[in-house]
Amino acid sequence: MSESKALALAKHLSCQLDDIKPYHYNENEFRACGGDYLVLTEEEADVAATNDIFESVWAFNADFLAQHTDLDAESIKLIQDTDKCEALNPLFKRLIKDMDAFVADAIAADGRGHFIAHYDNEEGEVCIENTLYYIYRTN
Repeated sequence: MSESKALALAKHLSCQLDDIKPYHYNENEFRACGGDYLVLTEEEADVAATNDIFESVWAFNADFLAQHTDLDAESIKLIQDTDKCEALNPLFKRLIKDMDAFVADAIAADGRGHFIAHYDNEEGEVCIENTLYYIYRTN
């Protein structure tokens, strides 16, 4: 267990370090106070948010997708109205003109917490020994 990440979570939750337990054999995942949490550095949080965005392009708002493709929102809605859902993800990923800009705009619009903290969409921030840690409740 990463001691500094566990300490960051304890500080965030205002609980004792003994209340923090490792979870799923991953140094970033913890169980505490009845919830599951990810504690990530800035770089790790960016990667996690990007991965979630890559997996869910098909579910983005049609107007948002239209801004990043050569299709209009009505055409995108027609495609999204099929029963394919996740199966459309590779198609939409190919239609995105600049995936880096797409990811940056998605994070700017909704924040990383929206893509990582599936429980409450919140992002907490704690500094331990001059390192910022970002905390996300996942369950």
